[in-house]
Formats: sequence, C-alpha cells, structure tokens
Amino acid sequence: MSDKHIDEISGVETTGHEWDGIRELNNPMPRWWVYTFYATIVWAIGYTVVYPAWPMLSTNTKGLFGYTNRAAVTAELADAKAAQSVFTDKIAALPIKDILADKDLTEFATAGGAAAFKVNCTPCHGSGAAGGPGYPNLNDDDWLWGGSVDAIYTTLQHGIRYTSDPETRASEMPAFADILKPEEIRQVSAYVVSLTGKPSNDALVAPGKQVFMDNCVACHGEKAEGNRDLGAPNLGDAIWLKVKGEQEIIQQVAHPKHGVMPGWSARLGDTTVKELTVYVHSLGGGE
Repeated sequence: MSDKHIDEISGVETTGHEWDGIRELNNPMPRWWVYTFYATIVWAIGYTVVYPAWPMLSTNTKGLFGYTNRAAVTAELADAKAAQSVFTDKIAALPIKDILADKDLTEFATAGGAAAFKVNCTPCHGSGAAGGPGYPNLNDDDWLWGGSVDAIYTTLQHGIRYTSDPETRASEMPAFADILKPEEIRQVSAYVVSLTGKPSNDALVAPGKQVFMDNCVACHGEKAEGNRDLGAPNLGDAIWLKVKGEQEIIQQVAHPKHGVMPGWSARLGDTTVKELTVYVHSLGGGE
C-alpha cells in the first residue's frame, strides 16, 4: 500500500509505507550524516588518485605518491638482511667446525638451517626429518655417507647421484638379476634377513652367505657393515631405506632402486648450506 499524506501529529509527510497501521515518516537524513557521507566519497576519490588503485590491462594506476607495499616489504627485507649480515658474513667466512665452536653462531645457523630445511627438504625427509620409504631418517645415527659435519656438508653441497654436479656422491648397486640365478638371489636375500636377527629360511642362509661373499663384500664388507666411502649401507642393523621384508629385499637385489638428492650449493648458496649442515647435525644423529 502506498498512500502519502501529512502526519497529523508531526506535520511531516509520510513515505506512503504503512505496516499494521504504523506509517513511515519521510524525515530528511541528519545533516551530520549527509556531510559525513559526502566526505567519504571525496576521501575515496582522493585515495584512488593518491595511491595505486585502478587495475589496467597489464598494470595498475601508480598514484601521485607512488607508494606500494612491495617497496615497503623490499625495504624491510633489506633491513633484516643487513641485521643478519653480522652473523651470515661470519658463517660464510668460517669453516663449519669454527661455527660450532661459537655459541651465538651455532644458534643462528641452527635457526637458519631449520627454516631452509622446512622450505627445501621436508617434501622428502618430512617436517620432523624422520624420512620415509626411500628417504633416510636424519634423526638417527645410521648414515650412508657419514654423519660428521664435514660429511654432511659435502653431501648437501654436491648431492647424491645428482648428474648436474660432477662432484656428486655416486654409487650404484648392480642389478643382480643380470648376474645371479633366481635361486641365488633368494639365497643371498635370506642371508641378509638373517643378519638382522629376523626369522629366515635356514636352508637358504648358508648358501646365501657364500653368494654374499662372492658378490657383495666389495661394497658391504665381510661383516655386511657397509662402507661410507661408497654409500653402501650396513645390512645388519635392521634399518631399511627402501625395503621392509624379504620379498622386497629380493626385488632390491634383482632390480635395485637408486635415490637421488640434488646438490644444494648452486641453489641455496654456501652460507645456507652451512646452516643446513649445522641444523641436520644437531638433530640427534650427528657424529
């Protein structure tokens, strides 16, 4: 219903709207509210003129002041980098053993290494560095290439089987499916299982030991304790990188899988690699 008329009490014209006998008065807005509204319009127009605002096809209006958050962030990052340079310059200049001898540098490098680890290493090793199938646990003391700071540093610098770096750590277990008979592979696999104290086929263990001595000791050693110079794992500690049971050991012997880790020096720079080294060494398995 729309029926405008003058309200008898206030003398103000109504809007013509009525609900349950209640009519809406057509009072003007308070002047302070109207002026505030106009002021916000002027402010908004002025803001779009002074600051970046309007999108264009490939860019945006720059504004009279030329202010951008990016410039502010860049300046803040530069200030932070300058503040950190007190430590990073020392880390860049010192060998890692000297870094570890300085408490303040060690704390800074550990924090920096933890941050770099989260960004670059967690996809493979996990956020807690516990690893997973095919990716080593960095918290224990089982190392393929050594757990000293120098060994960890070299591994991080050049990677493992990283063909882009001529100094990468490289080792490759041959596919024994092309060398041994299937029965010999089952025998040597049973022998390897027996080294960990787990149940195995006793009838296969003795001949498997002979197969091992004839084909595997060059890398893994007579006691199967491995060889860090070659990246050959210790087969007697029941810590497996790529296998969980005897059938998987058979597959690994016949057709081995070889992991690859990139060399980080070219990607992150030597200072960050040193920080990563200090952090990884601090996880609990460092020697």
